[in-house]
Amino acid sequence: MKNCPNCKAEMEDNFDVCWQCNFSISENKVIEFEETTVSAKKINCLRCDVQMMLSGNYKFHEGTKFGIFGNLLEAFVNRESFDLYVCPKCGKVEFFSPQV
Repeated sequence: MKNCPNCKAEMEDNFDVCWQCNFSISENKVIEFEETTVSAKKINCLRCDVQMMLSGNYKFHEGTKFGIFGNLLEAFVNRESFDLYVCPKCGKVEFFSPQV
């Protein structure tokens, strides 16, 4: 585990963006995400029955970075993209295939 340099929240070692304040370690700044669009799904949290908010589309990859060539060799790694929804009340997270 490591701590976010911006808000000091605990982060997994393989995460590059803080889940709490959206600080990107690789870009050394807080990332601004676009507001949810009209095409966002209307999904209620199964735990608290509150409408979940679209946090954005996130890209994940399998495997680890390869030393100093990490960013270059990621072009050859399997990458998946998901829409991430978060419950504002309990923090539950759900992933969905991106909408076209």
